[in-house]
Amino acid sequence: MPSSADDLRRFLGSVHPYDSFPDADLTRIAGQFQLVPVERDAVIYRHGEPCDGLYVIYDGEVQITSDSGEIVSHLSARNSFGERGLMRDGITGTSASALSDGTLLLLPTDDFHAMIAANEGARRFFTRSRAREAADAARPVSLTETRVDQLMATEPVTCTTDTTILDAARLMRSHRISCLGITDGDKLAGIVTLHDINNRVVAEGLDPSCPVRQIMTADPETLPPSAIGSDVLHMMMERRFGHVPVVDHGKLVGIVTQTNLTRFQATNTASLVRDVARAERPEALAAVTANIPRLLVQLVGAGNRHETVTRLITDIADAATRRLLTLAEETFGPPPVPYLWLACGSQGRQEQTGVSDQDNCLMLDDAVTEADMPYFAALAKFVSDGLDAAGYFYCPGDMMATNPRWCQPVSVWRGYFRRWIDAPNPEAQMLASVMFDLRPIGGARSLFDDLNHETLQVAARNSIFVAHMVSNSLKHTPPLGLLRGFATLRSGEHKNHIDMKLNGVIPIVDLARIYALRGQLEVVNTRARLDAAHNAGQISQNGGRDLLDAYDLIAQTRLEHQATLIRAGGKPDNFMSPNVLSEFERSHLRDAFVVVRTMQSAATQGRGVIG
Repeated sequence: MPSSADDLRRFLGSVHPYDSFPDADLTRIAGQFQLVPVERDAVIYRHGEPCDGLYVIYDGEVQITSDSGEIVSHLSARNSFGERGLMRDGITGTSASALSDGTLLLLPTDDFHAMIAANEGARRFFTRSRAREAADAARPVSLTETRVDQLMATEPVTCTTDTTILDAARLMRSHRISCLGITDGDKLAGIVTLHDINNRVVAEGLDPSCPVRQIMTADPETLPPSAIGSDVLHMMMERRFGHVPVVDHGKLVGIVTQTNLTRFQATNTASLVRDVARAERPEALAAVTANIPRLLVQLVGAGNRHETVTRLITDIADAATRRLLTLAEETFGPPPVPYLWLACGSQGRQEQTGVSDQDNCLMLDDAVTEADMPYFAALAKFVSDGLDAAGYFYCPGDMMATNPRWCQPVSVWRGYFRRWIDAPNPEAQMLASVMFDLRPIGGARSLFDDLNHETLQVAARNSIFVAHMVSNSLKHTPPLGLLRGFATLRSGEHKNHIDMKLNGVIPIVDLARIYALRGQLEVVNTRARLDAAHNAGQISQNGGRDLLDAYDLIAQTRLEHQATLIRAGGKPDNFMSPNVLSEFERSHLRDAFVVVRTMQSAATQGRGVIG
């Protein structure tokens, strides 16, 4: 239950369509919602009765049934219901009951109608027919089928050409936006962005009391509300815009930003997460995760950065894992002691692409007994089998919770880490590399928190262990050949190709792990580790920027390669022929690999910095 008005406002701000409301409207609407606690099996309303208003689920689950008693849907947090009755005659055509204890938010009928009358985004959202919603859900979301007026931020914030730069900056800060429309009367005269203020004011030492017209982009290129999403994307890509004004008969009616496009694609990800969370059987997950390749193509095609794409794709794997854990507990009963399911590898780092196996383990409360172990063996098999069926194939190295070695009490795990650190033989180095990428997915997180902090401290203080980890990280090297060429695979199915995983991103993953170890940085994601190491002085300013740029280029190239294969009707993989690249692309990719090799050399000398 929200503990304050601010909590309620933040919650609604994460729910569509309220996330598109101006701040003042969101605050007002949040104040009109009433908290309605419900108990399990409580009837919220019945078929044929008046509906009290629009319901939004804050927490808990609700079941919607038809007049004949057939289940229409299972709803959970952030889902709305009741609007169908409100949009007709106030009489509901379905029944709603609570599947669990929870909290609902109720927007009374009059306030609901006032909201949709005043807000175009809300009106579009709530007046769509159920048939249209079903059709939309059945086909892939496409920018080519989405009008700009469904993407843009409405009611754009504006100022006049005479407004000072300082006041314009304050206006953007107060509204938490990155762009202002500059008007001359009713007409759009230009736009100004935070980037303009940084580059044309701060960097140049311009007096902020000057009028904003001195730094604005005058007569910017615009699109009409009837344009489609791909028009925006193409304009942004071709002209390197981050903001596109939407103008109707000369009047500014909205602005589309890169964030709007990302949110549009992320909504598709959210629908997959929702469907995963509602799966009634492990087999049902496969139908949902089968959409991941298509999602990857959409996200890459929309210009999303690699860390955004891989994070969104990993979110689906996380949701699938948690759903399988829930189904396992429903099948085998409640666990005899607390447990924690953790992911390692690419899922642990939140870096999954279109090709992912499963790497996971179980930590059990130290109160566990031998008699309890069959329960956790069955749970591990249930979840791992379900993940395999959903496309996350079994780990070739058996790094899974189904292996008894990786299903142990916390005290045993503590012993594992201690032995790996105290006696870093080759196997210990390999295992430590994997296990330093652990991330909790489901269960009692407290089982891991202290162990993680303690292990990082002990490992960072052991210079011999760190040296061995550095040596182990050099087993994967960038594919650099002689005479500015690439060292491609020499034999096998992928002869003359570059392995963009093992020789592309993995060398940087290994470096980032070393920086995190030395700096006792608890973040797990590779780019977050590089950023944190850069900010903490683990790497020099020049070296840190170069390595981040190199990682971005290599990881983005890998994703684009996978998207190209999927678009051609194939399966994604990590093996790319250099021949598909232009000379310009080959040159830049090779420069990126040179940066990685240089940073590897610096790490072996104990410097971790270049430049």
